[in-house]
Amino acid sequence: MKNVNELTPEEAADELRRIAAEMAKSDIAYYQNDDPYLTDSQYDELKRRNEEIEKRFPGLIRPDSPSHRVGAAVKSGFAKITHRFPMLSLGDVFSMEEVDDFIMSVKRFLNTADMPAFMAEPKIDGLSFAARYEKGRFVSGATRGDGTVGEDITANLKTIRQLPLVIPGNVPDILEIRGEVYMSKADFFALNEKYAAENKKTFANPRNAAAGSLRQLDSKITAERKLSIFAYTWGEVSERVWKSQADFFEHLKAWGFPTNPLNKLCLSLNDIEENFKRLMEIRASLPYDIDGIVYKVNDIALQERLGFLTRTPRWAIAHKFPAEQALTKINAIRIQVGRTGALTPVADLEPVNVGGVIVSHATLHNEDEIKRKDIRVGDTVVIQRAGDVIPQVVKVLPEKRPADSTEFEFPHVCPQCGAHAIREEDEAVRRCTGGLSCPAQAIERIIHFVSRDAFDIAGLGNKIVEEFYHEGILKNPADIFTLEKRNQALREDLFAALDDGKIHLEAREGWGKKSVDNLFKAINDKRRISLPRFIYALGIRQVGTATSLLLAKNYGSFNRFMDDMKNKETAKLVAIDGIGPSMATDIVEFFQERHNLNIIDKLLAEITVEDYIDDTDYDSPIAGKTVVFTGTLQRMTRSEAKAKAQSLGAKVAGSVSKNTDYVIVGADAGSKAAKAAELGVNTLSEEEFLNLIG
Repeated sequence: MKNVNELTPEEAADELRRIAAEMAKSDIAYYQNDDPYLTDSQYDELKRRNEEIEKRFPGLIRPDSPSHRVGAAVKSGFAKITHRFPMLSLGDVFSMEEVDDFIMSVKRFLNTADMPAFMAEPKIDGLSFAARYEKGRFVSGATRGDGTVGEDITANLKTIRQLPLVIPGNVPDILEIRGEVYMSKADFFALNEKYAAENKKTFANPRNAAAGSLRQLDSKITAERKLSIFAYTWGEVSERVWKSQADFFEHLKAWGFPTNPLNKLCLSLNDIEENFKRLMEIRASLPYDIDGIVYKVNDIALQERLGFLTRTPRWAIAHKFPAEQALTKINAIRIQVGRTGALTPVADLEPVNVGGVIVSHATLHNEDEIKRKDIRVGDTVVIQRAGDVIPQVVKVLPEKRPADSTEFEFPHVCPQCGAHAIREEDEAVRRCTGGLSCPAQAIERIIHFVSRDAFDIAGLGNKIVEEFYHEGILKNPADIFTLEKRNQALREDLFAALDDGKIHLEAREGWGKKSVDNLFKAINDKRRISLPRFIYALGIRQVGTATSLLLAKNYGSFNRFMDDMKNKETAKLVAIDGIGPSMATDIVEFFQERHNLNIIDKLLAEITVEDYIDDTDYDSPIAGKTVVFTGTLQRMTRSEAKAKAQSLGAKVAGSVSKNTDYVIVGADAGSKAAKAAELGVNTLSEEEFLNLIG
C-alpha cells in the first residue's frame, strides 16, 4: 500500500471511493445482517487511512465519506425544517376489541365485507426522524417536531452508521425516508454504566438516551453514543415505485436501510391476535424497547382511498401494550423532597423483574394516594411500570398483610431540614417551606439562583454547583458572594471548606489563578441586580419571570415588597391583576420562614437590588394585549420574547383562553396552538410577531 504522501489525486480519489464502499458494506453486514466480516482493527485501519487521505486531499472528500460519521459542533441552535408532507401521529387502541372496531371502520369506509391485509409493525420506543435524499444522496434530516416543522438534525443523523449516506441503484430523484432512532438495551446499559463511573447524570430509559443523543448541538457527542434506526415509511417522493407496505420494505432493504425483522403481513383478525400475543411474550427479551404494534392497511391504493381524519390516518392504528405487572413486598416508605419542596412518598420494594427491568422502588404519588389504597410497610402489592417507565403501586393485597401492620403517618415537617411542610386546600402535595435553606432543595435552588433569567453568573454551571455544595463551599445562594473573601492562596491548603470557612479554589484539579479570577469577576459583576431578576432568583413557588416583573412594577423596591410580605399583606397581592389567592399564599409563606429571611439578609449585605423604573412602551401595538408563546423560537429565546412583549406593555400568559389576543407559534408547538385554533384566537408566526412590534 502506497504511503499517503506518494498518492496522486487520481489514486487518492479512487482509494477514497473504495474505502467508502467497503465501510458501507461492512456497516450493513454488522448492523443489519448481524454477520460482520471485518474485525474491529481492520475497520479502524480503513477509517484511519480514509482520514489521512482526506487530510492531504480535502477537496476530494466524498458525500458518503466515513468521516461524516464522526460529527462536529454546530455554530448555533438547531435550524428548522418544514415537512413537505406532515409527520402525523396515530390513533391508539388498547384492546383486541378496539382493533376489531378499527378494522370494521376500514371495511365500512371501503364498502366491503372482505378484510384487507394489514402490515403489523412493532412500535419502537424511540424518536421519529425524516431523512431526505436527492438523486440518491442524503441531504438533510429532521425530527418530527410538531408534525409540520421539525429540527434540523442532519449532522447528527450522519453519525449513525446504519443510515446510508448514498443509496445504490435506481432510486427516485427525491426520496424522504422516515423511521425511528433508538438505543438498544445493551448500549443503553453500557452508556449508563460509563456515566455512573464518571459521576455524570444517567438516563432514565433508552428512549430518553436516544432523544438526548440525537438532539446534541455537538454531533461529536452523538457519534460517541451508539444509536440505531429502523425505517418504516416515506414522506415526499418524486416517484412511488412500490404498491404496498410489504413491497416498500423490500425496497428499503435493497437500498440499505434496516427494517424490523418482526414486521409481519396479517391476512385475518386471528393473524393479528396471534402476532400480538407472540410479541407480548417476547418483548422483554428483545434487544430494544417496543410499546405496541402498528397496523397499516398493506395496499397503498386502499390507503389513498381511506385518506385521513383531522390528525390521523384512517388506514393505520397503534395497538398499545398494557403495562406489565408483578407482585412484590414493600420494605419501607420514605419521603423524598424535590426541587420545589414537594414531599413525595417512595416505596422501597423487594426487587422484582417487571418487563425485563429490575424494579426496587415505586412512587406512591402523595399522601392521599397512600390513604386511598391503604398502603403500608410490609404489604404485598401489585406494581406496574406506568408508560413502561415509572414504577407505581396498582393495589394492595390485604389478605397477605402482616398482623402487626399499622397505617403510614405522613410527616408534617420536612425530613431534611425540619421546616413546616404545608398543604394547600386545593392541592394534593405537601411542601417544605424551608426554601433556600433546605438541603434537599439547596442544590437546585442555587442552580436556579445563578440561571440565565436570575443572576446569570457565568462559571457556575450545574456540575460546579453540585461539587461546591457537596464539598461545603456553597450551602446557599448567599455563600456565592463570600467566595472571594473565603478563598486563600496557600498552595498547601486543600480545596475543601476549612473550619474557619476558608477555601482554596486554586488547588482544584483543572483550575488555577486565571480560572478563579474569572469566576470572582463574574460574581462581582452581578453585585447589582434588577428587582425583577432578584425576585425571580429567590425561587418562590409559582413565581416565574412574568410574575416577578409584575411584582416589581407594583412595589418598586424590594424593601417595600418584603415588608408587606412579612406583614402578611395577602390582600394587596390578590389585588394585583394576574395574582390569585394560591400564588399569593405561596409568596407570603415564603417570607414567613425564618431560614429564608436569614439568607435574604445575608444576600442584601453583599449585593444591591435596584429599584424598578417602569420604561414600558404603552403606545406599542401590543400594549394592553394578552399574548401567549408556544413552541421553539428561532431568533430569540422564549424568555427574551416574553421580556420584549412585557416591555411593550403586553401581558404574557401561560395558557390560551378566549381573552387571549395573540398566540405566537414557534416550532414544536403543541396543545396551545390547537386551543387557539379552537377558540378562534389570532395566531402569529415568530416573523409576523417581530413585524408587528417593529
